[in-house]
Amino acid sequence: MPRPPAARLTHRRWFTPWLLVGPAVLWLAVFNLWPSLNTVILSFTNARPLGGGTFVGLDNFHRALDDDQLADALLNSVVYLLVCLPLLTLLPLLLAVLVEKRLPGITVFRTAFYTPVIASAVVVALIWGWVLDDRGLVNGLAQQLGAVQRPVPFLTDRWLLLLSAIGLTVWKGLGYYMVIYLSALGNIGRELHEAAAVDGAGALRRLWHVTLPGVRNTMLLVSVLISVSALRVFSELYVLSDGTGGPGGRDMSVVMLIQMYSRGFTGHLGYASALSLLLFAVTVGPMLLLLRLNRKEA
Repeated sequence: MPRPPAARLTHRRWFTPWLLVGPAVLWLAVFNLWPSLNTVILSFTNARPLGGGTFVGLDNFHRALDDDQLADALLNSVVYLLVCLPLLTLLPLLLAVLVEKRLPGITVFRTAFYTPVIASAVVVALIWGWVLDDRGLVNGLAQQLGAVQRPVPFLTDRWLLLLSAIGLTVWKGLGYYMVIYLSALGNIGRELHEAAAVDGAGALRRLWHVTLPGVRNTMLLVSVLISVSALRVFSELYVLSDGTGGPGGRDMSVVMLIQMYSRGFTGHLGYASALSLLLFAVTVGPMLLLLRLNRKEA
C-alpha cells in the first residue's frame, strides 16, 4: 500500500534540519570549540609559534603566580571593574529615565547619548589621547586659565592613565546600556507610576519603589556585561598608553599581557594560554557572584 505524500516527504527529508544547522555547528566547532580546547592543551606546554612544544605540567601556572606584571594587570582589572560597575549600572539608568519622557526634541538627546557607541573604540581612544596629551586641549585650557602650572600627566602617570581609560569606557558605554534600560522601562506599566503618584509618592520614591524593582533583572544583565567587559579591557589602555602599558608597563590589562606574550615568532604560546585560562576564571567569578546574589534576593 503506497504511503501518503506527506509521509514520503517526511521520510525523504529527515536530514533537512541537519543541513540547516550543520553550517552553524561547523562554524562553532572550528572557530570556538576547537580554539578553546587547544588553549587548554597549550597551557600545559611550552609551545611557540614556529615549533611544537613539550608537556610541562603546571609550570606555566606556577610562573604566573610569581609574575609581577600579572599581579599589576589583575590589580588594574579589579580597579577597572570596581569603578566601572557602579557607574555604568546607575548612570545609564538615570539617563534612560530622563530620555524616556515624551518631550519635544528628546530624540536629539537620545541620539547624542548613543553616538559614541557606534564610533570605533580605537578612533575614540585616539581622540581622547590627543585631548589629554600634555599639549592637548585639556592641559592647554587649564594652563591658560591658570588652574595648573604644569601639564597634568593624564597619559604618563599610572593611576591617572587608568582613570582616563575608565572615563573613556564609561563615556562610550553610557548610550549602549541606556538603550537596554529603555527597553526595560517600556515594560513597566504606567498605571504603577500613576497609582504611586496618587498615593503621594514623589519622583524619588517612585524611582526607588517602582522603577528599580521593575528593571532589577535588567540591572543584573547589565552588571554581568559590564563585569566581563571591564575584566577584558584592551583597546582603551592599549591606545592611550601607545601600546607600552603605561609607565614601566604597569598599566597593562590581562588581555594586553596575553597579547604581549603571544605575539611575534618567539612568543610564549603556552604561557599566554595559561594566562587566558586564568582570565577566564577571573571573569566567571563575578558573574557567578552576581547570579547568586540575585537568587538570594529573589
